[in-house]
Amino acid sequence: MTASLAGSVHVEAHRGRRRYDRMIFGQFLEHFHRQVYGGVFDPGSPLSDDRGFRKDVITALRELRIPIVRWPGGCFVSAYHWKDGVGPNRQPTFDKAWLVEEPNTFGTDEFIDWCQAIGAEPYICTNAGTGSAEEMSDWVEYCNGALGRWARLRAKNGRAEPYNVKYWSIGNENYGDWEIGKKKAPEWAELATESAKMMLRVDPSIRLLAAAMPNPDWTLPLLREAGKHLSYISIHGYFDARRESSPSDYPTCMMRTDRPEQTIRMAESILNVAGLDGKVAIAFDEWNLRGWHHPPLGDVVFGDVAGRDKNDINSTYTMADAVFSACFLNTCLRHSESVRMACMAPVVNARGPLFVHPNGLVKRTTFHVLSMYANLLEENVAEAWVASDPFAHGGSSVQTLDAVATCDASMRRWRLALINRHAEQELVCTVVLPGRTLTGTCRATVFAGDSPDSFNDIENSQRAAPVETQLHLQDGATSLPPHSVTILSIEQRA
Repeated sequence: MTASLAGSVHVEAHRGRRRYDRMIFGQFLEHFHRQVYGGVFDPGSPLSDDRGFRKDVITALRELRIPIVRWPGGCFVSAYHWKDGVGPNRQPTFDKAWLVEEPNTFGTDEFIDWCQAIGAEPYICTNAGTGSAEEMSDWVEYCNGALGRWARLRAKNGRAEPYNVKYWSIGNENYGDWEIGKKKAPEWAELATESAKMMLRVDPSIRLLAAAMPNPDWTLPLLREAGKHLSYISIHGYFDARRESSPSDYPTCMMRTDRPEQTIRMAESILNVAGLDGKVAIAFDEWNLRGWHHPPLGDVVFGDVAGRDKNDINSTYTMADAVFSACFLNTCLRHSESVRMACMAPVVNARGPLFVHPNGLVKRTTFHVLSMYANLLEENVAEAWVASDPFAHGGSSVQTLDAVATCDASMRRWRLALINRHAEQELVCTVVLPGRTLTGTCRATVFAGDSPDSFNDIENSQRAAPVETQLHLQDGATSLPPHSVTILSIEQRA
């Protein structure tokens, strides 16, 4: 088939390279529906180990080389008291965020053990809704302290050595009406500042984040008071506002692939106005294409939350989710000087890359994209200029081609992430690498699926999967299939 669309990526190798932070490949785990219980933690299952951790989940997530996991929320954390989830005599509590009973059998110690099992750094988000600065600092003491009541409690619970949890967030979306313990901007700036001071007195080596958004009315007061204590601001984004019962179609989702970049640019400008660009980084620590599906809380009968099962309908998560996720990661790579962390939300079930059921698991389309980026890219990103024919839909348009160029330290080994956003048409992509005429075959991994609506499910878990192949380049030009993500390998001889 002759492609009618064209695009090009010009790698500006003369501008050098910069190392990006692998924490952009992070994940998020919340006590919501079946993420924890029946997801990563399922005591009594023949698929679980003696700690209750699903072994098949651990094996799959190790494939993603996840650098960091944020926990326990999310909205859940704004009424969560960590002391309920440690020690031998735990009692169930009522989860005021999601209106179910929380058994508290998976708490701080279990989370950190699980992070060690998958090879990820633990990142703890604290209760800034009904909690206090003292409760937050006590949690730091429990995890990292060598002295004090809570450090002794950790030792009594069988963990003599400190965990040395490095990453801590003050709150979650405390600007929102939906959040328990919503704060006004001046209140938030004061609480974040005092919480940061107390947490750093317990362990001055920790890296602190605080709930923010790309809105100067909220984030500038926070930065002016608490900025000197922070390493990151925490921002969130879900880009298909419709719920999983009626998700947006592929073309509509593609028209939203530019929105993460708009969010990041606004956050960068706020940091610049505050005089903190280069000092405080951006953590996009909740992101996904699809929004959460949960019935309005007023419609939930206590304990009857079957409507949340709609999050787990695998047909929702198609090549639209895969291509959007690749575009999101490309955006983070382009902005690697400011974006130092990103956590897909969540890691299992709901909208996660891994669907876990009692008899096994399914790797959704997004799982394969995350695996490609985590395992195939080089460790540095170079500047690249991208241009292409547009992909138009519903009165909007985006460039059909999205691309980033990564390289090794010598800038001789290149891995290019090339995305054809178009739903139906191939795209002839020309790669321009200075000093090299690209003619011949190159190794590539191509993920396209058999249609824009391809998805994986229990009955057909391999319908959409990447393929390792050889692409032929003629003067740098090669054809990319529609709705595809390609990692192209170019070895440059000395």
